Amino acid sequence: MGRRAVLAAGAVLAAGIGAAAEALAGDVLAPDERSHPAGPPPGSAVPFHGPRQAGVTEPQLPVAQLLSFDLPATTAAADRQTLRAVLDALTRTLSGAAAGTLPDPRLGTGVPTRLASLVGVGPGLASRLGLNVPAGLADLPPFPGERLDPARSHGDLVVQLCAADRWTPTVVAELATAAAKAAGLVPRWTQSGFLPLTPRGVTPRNLFGFKDGTANPDDDAARQWVWGPPGPHENGTVLVYRRIRMDVAGFAALPGDRQDAVMGRRGGDGVPLTGTAEHDDPDIYAKNPDGSYVIPASAHVRLSSPRLDGGARMLRRSYSYDDGLNDRGLLFCAFMRDPALFTRVQNRLAERDALGPFVEHQASAVAYVLPGAAPGGTLGEQLWA
Repeated sequence: MGRRAVLAAGAVLAAGIGAAAEALAGDVLAPDERSHPAGPPPGSAVPFHGPRQAGVTEPQLPVAQLLSFDLPATTAAADRQTLRAVLDALTRTLSGAAAGTLPDPRLGTGVPTRLASLVGVGPGLASRLGLNVPAGLADLPPFPGERLDPARSHGDLVVQLCAADRWTPTVVAELATAAAKAAGLVPRWTQSGFLPLTPRGVTPRNLFGFKDGTANPDDDAARQWVWGPPGPHENGTVLVYRRIRMDVAGFAALPGDRQDAVMGRRGGDGVPLTGTAEHDDPDIYAKNPDGSYVIPASAHVRLSSPRLDGGARMLRRSYSYDDGLNDRGLLFCAFMRDPALFTRVQNRLAERDALGPFVEHQASAVAYVLPGAAPGGTLGEQLWA
């Protein structure tokens, strides 16, 4: 889940209420701007077309809506044609929404539409239709302690809509769903998420109050661990999604020093227990004079450290969700070349993560995020090779 600690409930509410207005003013942080400094200026439209989909490359926007669809099985040939039609319809809808050219009057707000979207194909559909996807694309194995709801999990096609305000993904989700249904898909689940209002250059916090996304890879590391190797998958990646309910009140009841020990970072500034600045690499092997680890053996930072996976990193672009007082938590969204990385990390976390008593994984999905579309092109053109 990243690196987290307690956030005051009042601050969460204030952030959620103010995020849209601040985003339109251009004051909300793109949380992983450190990794992706390029992009359009704040407040301008986000280009849809390009080698990679903007839902991954655009600095993270404060509101998200995830949609999942299924493609009913008939024959492989017919279903491939249906998928082509769906991807063509979604390309036209999402590119039009991003450019502000759709005729829907609800999108004529007088300011540029700040929409960054992505479309991904689930492993079940890829296998069924023999699509050209990365060899490692597969659903995740079961993990100890998870309680997954099938109705909120998986899907043949996953769409993520990220925007600067709540209005845009609400309207675009309706239009994208209508286009997908008209082309032959069936809606499976949907989930909304948000980020706190955060100044530019500052890592956002989750509902535990800890900064989330501090250790994201830079562009060089992302080319090695996030994006596919040279070839048809070079500008694609794999999304791992987990809906994680968080016991916010239970975690908040811990003393501050105990919260820091659970995470392996200080809640106040996000600095690892072995460092002096937020972006210092946590030294998971540093010890105290008595021989104990400075970052405890069960700390979340230690168990999710890239040092335990040969340096492999994932790009985390998660969101918080609030579906009621007893159902709040994290929409863990991470991008990686090979989802086996997540499996290794989650197996370690499930075994002895000190954060485990305060989180429960309730939904899951994996999708191959397609390379971007060139102007005049369509998402998914590489699937048919």
